[in-house]
Amino acid sequence: MEHPMSGSAEEISLHGIASIERITGISKDTLRIWERRYGFPSPYRDECGERLYPDAQVKRLILLKRLLDAGFRPGRIVAATPDELEKLLAESHARRLKQAGSSTLAVPELASYISLLRTHEVELLRQRLAQAIIRMGLAACIKDLIAPLTTAVGEAWMHGELQVFEEHIYSESLQQVLRPAIHGVQRATPDGGPRVLLTTLPGEQHGLGLLMVEALLTLEGCRCLSLGVQTPPGDIVQAALVQKTDIVGLSFTGRLSAAALLDELRSLRARLPAEIALWAGGRAAALRRCPPGVRPMRELADLAPALAEWTCRSRLPLPA
Repeated sequence: MEHPMSGSAEEISLHGIASIERITGISKDTLRIWERRYGFPSPYRDECGERLYPDAQVKRLILLKRLLDAGFRPGRIVAATPDELEKLLAESHARRLKQAGSSTLAVPELASYISLLRTHEVELLRQRLAQAIIRMGLAACIKDLIAPLTTAVGEAWMHGELQVFEEHIYSESLQQVLRPAIHGVQRATPDGGPRVLLTTLPGEQHGLGLLMVEALLTLEGCRCLSLGVQTPPGDIVQAALVQKTDIVGLSFTGRLSAAALLDELRSLRARLPAEIALWAGGRAAALRRCPPGVRPMRELADLAPALAEWTCRSRLPLPA
């Protein structure tokens, strides 16, 4: 698409590709791939051939990013109209809030925490989260408050009800209250439990799921080491060997394509020693088809049975 005439350019706000990457969180490479594969976005070009994106396309890209974070695949949504995207967002929002409200905590109480984010009462938010851990206990707080609240916060952002910086405040606040709680459990946990390495693969940027898993596994007596997010597979293998890891746990949000996710799991399974268990957790649909040797974890409640099974297997006598 050619650059608009100077008269209309005054009416159209245009953004360079670097600005679009910063605004939407969609990488430049992804924008170029979508342009070739789906015909959207369709930027103007300036005199030097550089891409320029009008506001209408920026708004549509923001909707696409929210749906990607909800687990939708690009092939389903990139070519959709803005009205279709808004409908998908509304349906996803209602579905996730219903799931979030399926815990023992009422949806209005979840909303009260989100309200603190909207009014930027950060210290009060942290105090309430810390008090909830003390009042409910760490395990119950994660399952009945933090997990559904995290889902609700993500959905509020995807639905345009929270800004990006507000979601980041929530993530940072949650880490600030969970880390001391985890360390307190670690200090009281005797050595001897399984050693668990936790991380995500490149492209998976969200780590709150890892943090919740770390807390629950620590309560079960595991010695957890988190590498944070987006660790290259080669580094995962090296860290697992150096740390004498028993279990490698990966978290997936659906950002990777199903083919890429399954290929990465097959490759990592082949590179890890057979005695190191490989667990893959999250809501990514592809986890229903995990390759052999990979244990899927669709819910936090799956952790305890998997750990019990691993403990039983690890105590079996070696074959003669």
